[in-house]
Amino acid sequence: MKPLDHTAKGVYSIAVTPFTPDGVVDTASIDRMTDFYLSCGVSGLTILGMMGEAPKLDPAESIAVAKQVVRRANLPIIVGVSAPGFVAMRSLARSVMDAGAVGVMIAPPSALRADDQIINYFAQAVAAIGPDIPWVLQDYPLILSVVMTPKVIRQIVTDNPSCVMLKHEDWPGLEKISTLRAFQSDGSLRPISILTGNGGLFLDFEMERGADGAMTGYAFPDMLVDVVNFMQQGNRDTAHDLFDAHLPLIRYEQQQGVGLAVRKYVLQKRGAIAHDTQRAPAASLTAAARAEIDYLLTRLAHQDPRAAFATSAPAAAPDSPSTSGRSGPQ
Repeated sequence: MKPLDHTAKGVYSIAVTPFTPDGVVDTASIDRMTDFYLSCGVSGLTILGMMGEAPKLDPAESIAVAKQVVRRANLPIIVGVSAPGFVAMRSLARSVMDAGAVGVMIAPPSALRADDQIINYFAQAVAAIGPDIPWVLQDYPLILSVVMTPKVIRQIVTDNPSCVMLKHEDWPGLEKISTLRAFQSDGSLRPISILTGNGGLFLDFEMERGADGAMTGYAFPDMLVDVVNFMQQGNRDTAHDLFDAHLPLIRYEQQQGVGLAVRKYVLQKRGAIAHDTQRAPAASLTAAARAEIDYLLTRLAHQDPRAAFATSAPAAAPDSPSTSGRSGPQ
């Protein structure tokens, strides 16, 4: 598999990390989940991100999960390696690249404020992992509380040739995409891939502003693939019609605190994972919330038959009862 570069496009699904009801990494579901994403037509996978509960895994588990996904998927795999210290970041980055990952993703620590602090942090991170590893710059100010202006992003990309992709999750962020593409047009920014997150909430217009695709974990990655393809083919109305049908569920999944619980619940119902368990600390979906999700899925099935599973029971493992998903802030 060739290393990640600026030509990457399509949908790189942010994969969840499956757990058994007692909180152990569910290795059987990792294969099942990987096969599910592949069947949805994604271009690649991103694992051990925020929605992958990476901080809840120990170093050995992180490497084991990455190796298993890389072995199973004949697609590019990006691994989140953000860590409090550079020693841990380097260790994980080198290990997953040796295992066959095509690149890593790095998010800024929340303590950074000044532009110079942000720029220097990423220079130090690249020095730590090595300039030979392609990496993705994660820009998610809503959660990370680190604000990176387009000029700061341009400086980071310019200073670090191994930065080949931006995971854009600012909100509102449409003008930021336009500004970055304008920098590229005037020659002040080299070409870089831009994939967008935020659960896909703004994907329709982000594609029109110049995004190359999505890097997010919405529970219908096959819909994201279709929207990206329709946009790239110039089928604007078709893309918006499909996206609009999913928007109520996308919005529901965007709730702070229970968003990942919603995502895992739907993925379990789709058969992608055996259990919707999260590791503690985490909140849980109430019976009322599960009923609301089922209602949204039933309505969605009128527009997209891929949601027709909503009337069936969740796909729990044969020897275990279905769990409600213990979800917390992500």
